[in-house]
Amino acid sequence: MLFPILIIAHLLGASVWVGGHVVLLATVLPLALRENSAARVIDFEEGYDRLGLAALAIQVITGLWLAKLTIGDWRPSLGPPPTAVYLVGVKLVLLTTIVVLAGRAYHRVLPRIAEQGLKPFAVHAWVVSVLSGLMLVVGGLIRVGWSV
Repeated sequence: MLFPILIIAHLLGASVWVGGHVVLLATVLPLALRENSAARVIDFEEGYDRLGLAALAIQVITGLWLAKLTIGDWRPSLGPPPTAVYLVGVKLVLLTTIVVLAGRAYHRVLPRIAEQGLKPFAVHAWVVSVLSGLMLVVGGLIRVGWSV
């Protein structure tokens, strides 16, 4: 019973995280760039910040738990690892990169958006969004049993 609950929580977290980035890239950022308005981005981030970071935290916790349930023992065994181990490894690299970039956005990019302009933030937002989308794809591959 635990596994389906973890999957649902993980998917809900992913929906909020990726969905928020889609809204940012599709609606907020283009308008902010057109108007050269950092205030639009700041307003969005202030509203999305707690929800987005909570969703990311849920994904980290449930993702690590699901990885443990999916691949079992973390210690390497003899022979080539199964595909799931490779894919979980890819997700962990993507996750680490996203968490580092999210921290950088929160502590460095957003506080300086008024003085540095919107372009650095836009690049940052696109990179995090693409990496987040890749995490969705890799997670889906793990669930459907895709093999390399």
